Amino acid sequence: MDVQRTDLPGIGTSHVVTTGRGRRIGIVSHRSGRRDLVIYDTEDPDTSIVSVALSAGEANAVAEYLGTARIVEQLAEMQRQVAGLVTEQLVITPGSPYDGRTLGDTRARTRTGASVVAVVRGNEVIASPRPDFGLLARDLVVVVGTAAGAEGVATLLTDG
Repeated sequence: MDVQRTDLPGIGTSHVVTTGRGRRIGIVSHRSGRRDLVIYDTEDPDTSIVSVALSAGEANAVAEYLGTARIVEQLAEMQRQVAGLVTEQLVITPGSPYDGRTLGDTRARTRTGASVVAVVRGNEVIASPRPDFGLLARDLVVVVGTAAGAEGVATLLTDG
C-alpha cells in the first residue's frame, strides 16, 4: 500500500492511502497536535466528503487499535510462514507471581527459549518491551517460540 505524504504549509502534514476499492482516506496532522480523519470524494480526489477532528487522545486510541490489530495479523502471518513457530497470547492473571514485577524478572527467554514480542495493555500495544517493563494483571503478553517454549512461558506466568 502506498502512502502519499504531503506537507501542508502553515497547517501540518497529510498522509493519504488509497484502499483496494479505490477509496482515498487520509490523516491531516496539524501543527497544533490535532488530527483530522478525512475521507475523500471518489469523483474528485482532492475534495473531502467527511472530516472528523480527533483530539490527541482520540487519535492515539484509533492508532493503537489499528496497531494492535496489525501486530496480531503480522504475527499470524509469521506463524504461517515459519514451520515450528507458534504465537501465543497469554494473560497475566490477578495473583500471578509476575503481576507488578518486570518482564526481566521472568527470565522467560533464558528459561523457555520463547520471546515476549509485545504486551497489550488495554488499547495500548507495547512492541518489543524492554526487560524493565512492568507487567500488570490483565496484560496480554504475546509470545513467539516453539510450542514447548510458549507453553513454558504460560506456566511461568501462572506458577512462577
